[in-house]
Amino acid sequence: MMDMRELEEELREAFYWFHEHPELAYEEVRTTEKIRELLTAHGIEILPYELKTGLVAVIRGEKEGSVRALRCDIDALPIAEETGLSYCSAEPGKMHACGHDMHITAGIGCAILLQEKKKDLTGMVKIIFQPAEETSLGALKILETDVMEDVEKIWGFHADPTNEAGVVAVREGYVTAAVDRFVITVKGVGCHGAHPDRGIDPVLIAAAVIQALQSIVSRNINAFHPSLLSVTRVSAGTTWNVIPAEAVMEGTVRTMEREDRILYRERLHEIAKKTAQAYGAEAEVEWIEGPPATYNDRQMAENSVKLAEEMGFSTAVEESSLGGDDFAFYEEKIPGCYVKLGTGIGHPIHHPAFEVKPEMLLRAARFLCACLTAVF
Repeated sequence: MMDMRELEEELREAFYWFHEHPELAYEEVRTTEKIRELLTAHGIEILPYELKTGLVAVIRGEKEGSVRALRCDIDALPIAEETGLSYCSAEPGKMHACGHDMHITAGIGCAILLQEKKKDLTGMVKIIFQPAEETSLGALKILETDVMEDVEKIWGFHADPTNEAGVVAVREGYVTAAVDRFVITVKGVGCHGAHPDRGIDPVLIAAAVIQALQSIVSRNINAFHPSLLSVTRVSAGTTWNVIPAEAVMEGTVRTMEREDRILYRERLHEIAKKTAQAYGAEAEVEWIEGPPATYNDRQMAENSVKLAEEMGFSTAVEESSLGGDDFAFYEEKIPGCYVKLGTGIGHPIHHPAFEVKPEMLLRAARFLCACLTAVF
């Protein structure tokens, strides 16, 4: 029987290593090698998928039962760390500012605990160490394989700096939003800045489009449905005295409801094209679809809360967010539950001073293990 103090120390050391060696999306080569090394040392089977980065471990119980899965994302962000930690990032301009180092470590701890009790384990558990969550599309790399074909339920989790270390936050229903990106290119006619009558000014048109797009959320969407549209980048021209021929706008749409997602797309195309047309220009619209909204299965959410309370955790209602997570791609296939694990109240995720309190690593691993071994 494994000594829990030894396991806790092993997890801390692993966590420090992952935090010191962050790698960006699709570049998680050393991270993957380290995960493989730690799992193999405990005799945990790695499935032979040909993934460039990331891997899938499996623990096969000795009793018949269903197949469950846990998703752990592994990529870091292009942010220069400002935590001042003794184990801060050794990679300039990169850090685990979203807690994925904790996700990796808790996932490894969960796998080790499951391996220890495999004689009593019912069915099979797959631990997915997924690349590139920060692109919103990394889950698709896993779904290109057949790893999910026999999985019946899946859990995901995330570091939560809005709660104290060890608090488990869960909610039934929508948790994160569908994430879509758009690029609008307004094509006008360039001319001298002193003679706008000889051209068609795409900057003026872009300004009209940006304002008109906000009418979607204020006039077309049900006021009780959370959603937003943000234009986050505008680019036009190269100098002060020339009206350019093009202006480009880029941004994001976030929705919870499926019908709202469809409506935003239709109205965005219509507003951009017809506004440009009214000024004598043209607009090209590119819509880049990301993950759908994350939705927690009612029974899984209820049981996760029950398990947390039985294990002595404090529980809270998980905050809904218009942020997104590609965990939702898995939920298009099977029921899922995405929980938040308190990591200590502090700076928000994606902040250069964000940090995770390492004392909750083993507790997180134990909770995840309980979710994956519960039969309901």
